[in-house]
Amino acid sequence: MNVVIEPSWKAHLRSEFESLYFQSLVQFVKSEYKGHTCYPPGKQIFAAFDHCTFDNLKVVILGQDPYHGPRQANGLCFSVHDGMPHPPSLVNIFKETCQDLGLAYPKSGDLSRWASQGVLLLNATLTVRAHSAGSHQNKGWEQFTDAVIRTISDRKEKVVFMLWGGYAKKKGRVINMQKHRVLTSGHPSPLSANRGLWFGNKHFSRCNDYLRDNSIDAIDW
Repeated sequence: MNVVIEPSWKAHLRSEFESLYFQSLVQFVKSEYKGHTCYPPGKQIFAAFDHCTFDNLKVVILGQDPYHGPRQANGLCFSVHDGMPHPPSLVNIFKETCQDLGLAYPKSGDLSRWASQGVLLLNATLTVRAHSAGSHQNKGWEQFTDAVIRTISDRKEKVVFMLWGGYAKKKGRVINMQKHRVLTSGHPSPLSANRGLWFGNKHFSRCNDYLRDNSIDAIDW
């Protein structure tokens, strides 16, 4: 079975692509995209990997589902296409970068500029049916993204993992805390942020401090 993904990732994840669960997942996704409107567009399902090579990776930000509204999802967690209104969680992410780093609020919600610097913007589930949050959960994507996180933890050094919210924190169980920096906080969604669990976490400056301390180029957030 041929999966179109950036070559460095394909080399590290070959055993996953050849597994029975992944072949079953592919058949499910193909059927869903054929019978329903699904997001992101097929060619962008693995965009997180295409924008951030395995060798270039420095930071992992973990989301849950792609956006399920029209023209929003572009394969990078929390990101939307240039020119699209910013969803509430993304607004709060940008507000925190402004407070934490003194940045101006960005016009574009396309986070590919982060990904190209080595930030893997990974959703736990890489596809979703339109207007149906969670519709592609428990079909195999979570097993695949667990394997991705485990592979990064095992084969990389000094990666910063940003785990926002309870779901992301649970995914962190496969990370070697001795080798990497794990930052946790509440989710940037309004429900969590308005309860004081998001703003002020200073994850972006703390990430860059860790990278610089280990002689790794910081991220231009």
